[in-house]
Amino acid sequence: MTAPTLEASAPTAALTRRDRCDRCGAQAYVRATIPATDGLDLLFCGHHFRAFEAGLVGSGATIHDERHRIDQESASD
Repeated sequence: MTAPTLEASAPTAALTRRDRCDRCGAQAYVRATIPATDGLDLLFCGHHFRAFEAGLVGSGATIHDERHRIDQESASD
């Protein structure tokens, strides 16, 4: 069981095809804002977010999750 994902309370700009995962360079579908770093944003693809989700949520990061778009974009290609 994974930790619950938090949604940003303030409106956050949607991620675009130009936003890339900070770990591997794939298209980013998740933005994690880390409060302990004065609001540093990290971008993740679905795979790398799953790998780091528990630690990010545990550290109090605010998560903006658009992974639902992965299947929608694949269907439209």
